[in-house]
Amino acid sequence: MAIVIGLLKKASPLRSAVIMIGGFTIMIAAVYVAVTVITSGDTSQFMYLQETHLPDTFVMVGEVFLMCLVCFLSIKYKKYYAILFSLAGTIPVMWMDLTGRVVEGNTHIRIDTFAAVMYLIVGVVGILICIYASGYMKDYHNHHTDVQDRSNYFLALMFVFLGAMFGLISSDNLGWIYFFWEITSVCSFLMIGYTRTQEAVDNSFRALWMNLLGGCGFAAGLMICNMKFEISNLSQLTVMGYAPYLVPATLFAFAALTKSAQFPFSRWLLGAMVAPTPSSALLHSATMVKIGVYMLIRLSPVMKDSLTGVMITVIGGFTFFAASLLAITVSDGKKVLAYSTISNLGLITACAGTGTTEGVWAAVMLVLFHAVSKSLLFQTVGDIENCMHSRDIEDMHGLIIKLPRLAFIMIIGICGMFMAPFGMLVSKWAALKSFVDSGSVWLVLFLVFGSGSTLFYWAKWLGKICTVIHQSFELEDITPRSELVSIFPLTSLIIIMCFAFPWMSGHMIQPILNEAFYTKIPDVIGGSDVIIMMIMVAMVFMIPIGSRFLSIGKNSKMTMSYVAGVNAGDDRHYIDSFGKERALYMSNWYMVDYFGEHKLLKPCIWVSTVLVAVMLIIVVGGAF
Repeated sequence: MAIVIGLLKKASPLRSAVIMIGGFTIMIAAVYVAVTVITSGDTSQFMYLQETHLPDTFVMVGEVFLMCLVCFLSIKYKKYYAILFSLAGTIPVMWMDLTGRVVEGNTHIRIDTFAAVMYLIVGVVGILICIYASGYMKDYHNHHTDVQDRSNYFLALMFVFLGAMFGLISSDNLGWIYFFWEITSVCSFLMIGYTRTQEAVDNSFRALWMNLLGGCGFAAGLMICNMKFEISNLSQLTVMGYAPYLVPATLFAFAALTKSAQFPFSRWLLGAMVAPTPSSALLHSATMVKIGVYMLIRLSPVMKDSLTGVMITVIGGFTFFAASLLAITVSDGKKVLAYSTISNLGLITACAGTGTTEGVWAAVMLVLFHAVSKSLLFQTVGDIENCMHSRDIEDMHGLIIKLPRLAFIMIIGICGMFMAPFGMLVSKWAALKSFVDSGSVWLVLFLVFGSGSTLFYWAKWLGKICTVIHQSFELEDITPRSELVSIFPLTSLIIIMCFAFPWMSGHMIQPILNEAFYTKIPDVIGGSDVIIMMIMVAMVFMIPIGSRFLSIGKNSKMTMSYVAGVNAGDDRHYIDSFGKERALYMSNWYMVDYFGEHKLLKPCIWVSTVLVAVMLIIVVGGAF
């Protein structure tokens, strides 16, 4: 399908139809596979491909192609350091393959419950982003006439990216996982550099070298598993409590930290905003960053009660808190979403590092809700930018009047990120319990204060949208219908997931725990918790409906805003203490002087660098 899209060089009804029909076909197939696996009750039957000589050859050729592509582009743009990382990761793996040191005879593809849940995320959220992109890229080049129209290339990359994601989550063989891991690194690099400006090139190569560095760690773990422990499958590695496997698990965890943009590797994800909005939505929500936390959740049983687990939880908790503080200090909508993504991934990372059942439960639930909510928010910000020619939060003042449809959708997305009874907040309860059980005071403090700062920046944005001090006028909503095909289902999905929370816990998350810990795990969410959640769900919808019902037949009263002086009567000016009329303006407080990027970002990178280095030196270096 990516090849067909690549051949359709200009935006046309045919290209849109191909993307729409092909996308929904992939989505239906992914949902069918996921539902079949989840409802089967026995995932041991979903194991395929034990004899794979021809696919293994294809994977080997693909790795060489990716290495050559990276080398060519690095020479073209004079970024020679990327060549070193590419060669360091690929050549040792090729040597191991060609000299016959790879363990043979194990299952290469295995689709268990966790893989099925990831199928739903990639197949539904990822495809909806691609459908959204088909309309967005046409408008993008209408507004950015200085950028060469290569939208066919961009859209084809998105589908290649999703194909690599499906391959990665379906694979149990570590060699295949490494191959798909590298495809996602290269695809993200190409998408970030789409505009070919100097900023885009610099940011794309930053993303490339950081992810290739993680790939080197993955390659080292892959070689240790095959040559020392004679295992080639991820499922063989994730045996709880077997200490020797901790060394390759630590290397895989290091690779996962780079992919999930944890400090000190977060700058590549911030730089990804230079790409068109669909790229940001794809990298920040359903695919790229989810690979890292997917791997950490897989490794969670191995990391229980280990130094690696402690370090991963500390790095994740520190990232959650620090990134949430940084999100307060910026007003660019996409940058707030980027810091929010890094922060929430930090919380998921910390949950996975605990190695507890509550931690894994919270991590998977956070992955689900974060994927849907963040995808919706990125798409909505992109549409608001097209309508207002700005994505600054300060310019979204009174958005509920200016662009009511997009404002309402954004409100639902923001509520999905931090309010009860949406899953992000409920999952934090389980995360808090896992942190308390782990006995770490630092983790509890990170969660409490990180959640407080999270509330601060989301509430600021929500208040800006809903507050109408100035007399705002409605703007024209020029959002194309092709983009609404993606936005409306995601909005509905957030609400549906709110009601389906108990069912998701019992039928999707609990089986993941049983498979990960090889035993029957008691329900994390009990009956009383479900009742409380259902009451909260009912109140969310009953309060506004009841307020509307009680106001029927009553005359509304216009109240002027309270300001720092006497309101001049037009709600746009006020009289100050000297009797002069001044223009009224309301602005959020961003606390830049306290913990702005120029003060906090570099210290956070250095602290987390030390933490990562300590983990690798003690665990990996100590083993040799």
